[in-house]
Parts: sequence; C-alpha cells; structure tokens
Amino acid sequence: MIEPTHAQLSIRRQCELVGLNRASYYYQPVSESALNLRLMRLIDEQYMRTPYYGWPRMSASLRRAGYPVNHKRVQRLMRQMGLQAIYPRRRTTQRHPEHKIYPYLLRHLTIERPDQVWCADITYIPLPLGFMYLVAIMDWFSRYVLTWRLSNTLDAQFCRHALDAALGQSVPTIFNTDQGVQFTSLSFTNTLHAAGVQISMDGRGRVFDNIFIERLWRSLKYEDIYPNAYATVPALEQGLENYFTRYNGERLHQALGYQTPAEVYFAAARVP
Repeated sequence: MIEPTHAQLSIRRQCELVGLNRASYYYQPVSESALNLRLMRLIDEQYMRTPYYGWPRMSASLRRAGYPVNHKRVQRLMRQMGLQAIYPRRRTTQRHPEHKIYPYLLRHLTIERPDQVWCADITYIPLPLGFMYLVAIMDWFSRYVLTWRLSNTLDAQFCRHALDAALGQSVPTIFNTDQGVQFTSLSFTNTLHAAGVQISMDGRGRVFDNIFIERLWRSLKYEDIYPNAYATVPALEQGLENYFTRYNGERLHQALGYQTPAEVYFAAARVP
C-alpha cells in the first residue's frame, strides 16, 4: 500500500492519500518467537471464550491442545498480553500504587442518554510477527465507538491521544475505566478534570463493570482480527478503520431496537 521508494510521493503524502496515520507506518509490533506467538493466539482465543481462566487452567488447556508448555511460560505470556482471570479482575494494565483510584459511579445508575457515560479499555491484537495494543473509547448508552488508537507499548500516551480526540467531539458526564496506570495517570485524569468530567473506575475483580466494551473486543476479534490475520501494522490500522466504520454505521443491535450505534448516538442531537 505504501511505497517507500516512490519517485514522486513522500511516505507522509502517501499516508495522507490513503488515510493512514503516519506514525503507524513506522510502528514495529512487539516481537516474540513463532511458538510464543502461536501460544498467545491460542491463549487469546481461549480467553475470549473463558475469561475466568487463569494461568493454571490456561496451561492445562494448551497441554490438552498438544502444546506441552511450562506454566511459567503461560504466566509470562498472559502477563505480557495483559490478561488475568476475571477473579481477580482481568486487567490489560497494572495498578500504580501512587495513583489515585476513583470510586465506581455506575452502580444503580440508570444510563438513559448518549454522552452520559463513556468507557475505555485496552486489548491485545495479534500479528504474524508480533502484537500491538488497541485502546477504544465508547459511549455506553449507544455503543458508539468515538475513537481508537494503536500502540506497540502500554504507555499512557496513546490512551491520552484517544481521549483528546474523543473530547474534540463531545464531553461525557462520567468516564469509566479500569484501574490501569494508563487511566490513573495524572495526564489522563487531569484532562478529564479540566473538561469537567466525573471519573469512575471499575472495582477490582469485576470484569463486568465495563461489559459493553468487553463485548466489543469479542466481536472485533471474531469478526475481523482472527479471520483477516493482518500481516502488517498499516494493514491492521486500515482494517480497524473499516471495521469501526461498519460497527458504528451498519451493525444493528437488538438492545438498541435494531438501530445502529451511530443512529442512537446522533439521534440526541436531532431532538429539539
């Protein structure tokens, strides 16, 4: 798709023409051995089916599938992928002992309009020669995906970039995340405070506190990531752009009265 040696068009201009984030062109996925990448793919698929599997059951599952793995390897790979059994809480990030943890504000809350509650989460995305991390920000009421970003590290910067892009569209009343360091960082929380947003954080051990974005990851992986097996980061980014465009604008949700997320999210703007 991008020709580095093109005689007339720079890489920057080619990225602009195809709608590709130039930074993603230069991203290299996190590398692992071929066997570890295969194991991580199997772990990811199993986790999508059984998120309550910790490393003991995941190790047993892999051995039953014909992979005589040591449990320490499974522990390391799951940690690298950011996966833990939902009891204790499945986390893609680790809690920072010095960061403030905010209370969970959604218990018993009736969510009845767009921009009342947004949520965010991070997931692992496999590639043939490594893997990337994906963050998405979703409107809870409509399931509309406001923004997403890719990164080859679990630093806070790519989450902050996604947040800035989302706040450029609208501002929620409440923003809900897990207790990972990306979301508890001062950069992230100060941005929310400056916008007048209340911060809510999942209780540890309760994966279903952020259930709708967890369902998004399952849909994304089974409908797009696994079948398409993207070979490069630029191909992955273009695939994600296409998927989220279809998800927002074409996917009908039974819980939304067989409307699309975009129809429900933007309907509020048309109400006099």
